Amino acid sequence: MLRNGLEPWHLLILAVIAVVVFGSKKLPDTARALGKSMRILKSEATAMKDENAH
Repeated sequence: MLRNGLEPWHLLILAVIAVVVFGSKKLPDTARALGKSMRILKSEATAMKDENAH
């Protein structure tokens, strides 16, 4: 069913849906918040890994 994973046109469809759902004005703020959340998650995961190593 998912032999090739995500094709470029899948990403294009997801981008169009995101613009429709969030609107073009809220999209940059949403992307910024998502990026910040991902950085926090990454730093917490790294801290947990370092804590378990000691």
